Amino acid sequence: MNLKEKIRKLKEKRNAIILAHVYQRGEVQDIADYVGDSLDLSKKAVNVKNDVIVFCGVRFMAETASILNPDKIILLPDKYAGCSLADMAAVEDLKAKKKKYPNAIVVSYINSSATIKAESDVCCTSANAVKVVEKIPKEKVLFTPDKNLGAYVNSKVDKEVILWNGYCYVHENITKENISSLKKLHPDAKVIVHPECNMRVINLADYVGSTSQMTDYVKKSDAVEFIVGTENGLVHKLKKENPEKVFYPTGAICKDMEKINLEKIFHCLENMQYQIKVPEKIRYKAKKALERMLES
Repeated sequence: MNLKEKIRKLKEKRNAIILAHVYQRGEVQDIADYVGDSLDLSKKAVNVKNDVIVFCGVRFMAETASILNPDKIILLPDKYAGCSLADMAAVEDLKAKKKKYPNAIVVSYINSSATIKAESDVCCTSANAVKVVEKIPKEKVLFTPDKNLGAYVNSKVDKEVILWNGYCYVHENITKENISSLKKLHPDAKVIVHPECNMRVINLADYVGSTSQMTDYVKKSDAVEFIVGTENGLVHKLKKENPEKVFYPTGAICKDMEKINLEKIFHCLENMQYQIKVPEKIRYKAKKALERMLES
């Protein structure tokens, strides 16, 4: 019995479902029951009927699943799979910022810890950040922790968006020069980028959106070639769903997303190890911010 078959047997035995982010390795995406971006996975997690959720992503994603499903067992195949962007927002710093801007609504990107979510008014993902901020009745928003996504939102709304000094190193390393050189090599390619990129990169794009939005754009587009300005894992999904089209990655790799593989999924199911459980006091407050996001 090969490793994939062993995982399927264990999954059935444990009454488990495997959720995978689109930045995961191709082999992980292929064995998952559901593959999506943060918003897709958040919605999917709410409706899960299984006893166990194996979350192939990073810690904040597994925490989100725990917040929304307190009665489920949430497993993260690699306990060290974190997010440097989420780590750039400490809860004490956020409390200090809230005192400095008492009239601002706190909007936290889903790429944040459970404790940050608990101190927030509403969460958002890259897919709905603009929509979430537009719906806020107040004119001042404190946006944490991604300054690039915050700057993109600021360019789209008629509100004052106060930016946190955080960023995703994966998207920060996608540069204007990087995109321009690929465009010279492939002049007919459409440039699609994630809003976690900086504005210099965003201004070169034909389309800006979350990974699910980019996936939809590619499916509907008449173009054949695409320069993909986000983590390389998305290219696997794009190729799989659009075999007649050509994709040029920018070489952006998340080291934490790469930590999970089939062997770790097998061991996590076999030993029921690396359970993520958000304490109830934090979970209750964070759930309110997530529910407001899911209503948007």
